[in-house]
Amino acid sequence: MKNKKTMRATGGVLMLSALAAGVRADGFIEDSRATFITKNFYFNRDFRDGPGQSKRDEWGQSFLIDYRSGYTSGVVGVGLDVLGMVGLKLDSSPDRTNSGLLPVHSDGRAPAEFSKGGVMGKIRVSKTELKLGNGFTTVQPTLVGNNGRMLPQTFQGVTLDSTEIKSLSLTGVRFDRETDRAKTASEDLALFSKNGRFRGIIESDHFTMGGGTYTFSPQLAVTYQRAELEDIYRQHYLGVVHTTPVGEGTFKSDVRYFVSDEAGAGKGGKVDSHSLSGAFTYSLKGHAVTLSAVHNGGDTAVPYVNGTDIYLPNFVLINDFDEPRERSWQARYDLDFARFGVPGLTFRTLYVRGDNIRLASGEEGKEWERDVEVQYLVQSGPLKHFGVRWRNGMAHNNFARDVDENRLILTYTLALF
Repeated sequence: MKNKKTMRATGGVLMLSALAAGVRADGFIEDSRATFITKNFYFNRDFRDGPGQSKRDEWGQSFLIDYRSGYTSGVVGVGLDVLGMVGLKLDSSPDRTNSGLLPVHSDGRAPAEFSKGGVMGKIRVSKTELKLGNGFTTVQPTLVGNNGRMLPQTFQGVTLDSTEIKSLSLTGVRFDRETDRAKTASEDLALFSKNGRFRGIIESDHFTMGGGTYTFSPQLAVTYQRAELEDIYRQHYLGVVHTTPVGEGTFKSDVRYFVSDEAGAGKGGKVDSHSLSGAFTYSLKGHAVTLSAVHNGGDTAVPYVNGTDIYLPNFVLINDFDEPRERSWQARYDLDFARFGVPGLTFRTLYVRGDNIRLASGEEGKEWERDVEVQYLVQSGPLKHFGVRWRNGMAHNNFARDVDENRLILTYTLALF
């Protein structure tokens, strides 16, 4: 007679066989795709005044492979996503580190190379998808993962996305760890703190978010999300995007409203923010003019997770214009040269000014930033998808150090299969 352990093992094999009978791997390979992305990145940030590091100046090369399988066929589809990333140091020294391109060792030097990756399992039932693992990149109003250097910031946890209801897209996440853009090991998620905001970079056990977007028409969509960084802050987001033809062009309105307060133990200190912003763009024959304004009411900045970006229209190249009580406005001009016979070439320039900032000294803080960007992406031939991008910024204020910045980025993207 078989013992109980053998019987349990046999039963498990039979169960897996039964499941396999109803789930074939037809789409797992056939629908899979892999993309190779390489990026050569030079970063120079020059601090024009004040004590401390005079500049951050580094040069690096990165390689990224993004593999995404299809789903096995059947009622329950199963798949696998894999990210592999390597960064190489081309130029750096201890007095020029902390650019965000490369890690920094305890001796103040950047390593010759670093690598990281992630594996995510995924399950799909009907129009609902569950993913679990490490290597998530995210662009959500309440959690914008940073991809502004060689390699992207990634997260560990679980996500759920569903489009079962027509016109309604639902999403939920729980992330326990994050890996910064220039680090190899994952860390606890933490509160971003700059210029004395909150109590500093305070760590949390996890970040959760749930919400959805309802598309009333191709011209109108409304998004709501509720997010919480456990024991630090709670946040509600409401956004409305509307487009309409005006003459020969298109007018787009993008209105965003954040309400944030402390959550649980309130380890980051007081959180009191209600931020209202609007960006309004008129596009016509390759030209686009945008005017945006942000009013950060309440006694604190809008809180967000350390290492991420913030979903405000005046978050630009260098600064986030998210100080307590700050009022800021932006004027931006974009030009797409495709309308003039040079597809792939684009130009952007913008100017942002902020005031009414509540400084710890009791004085009013003021700041401004001017950015210029030129980008060209090869459209055909052997160098198709090779891109050159130059970004230049200048930021000045009366409460921190002034900055001049240049970034030169060469990219190449190749679909492997």
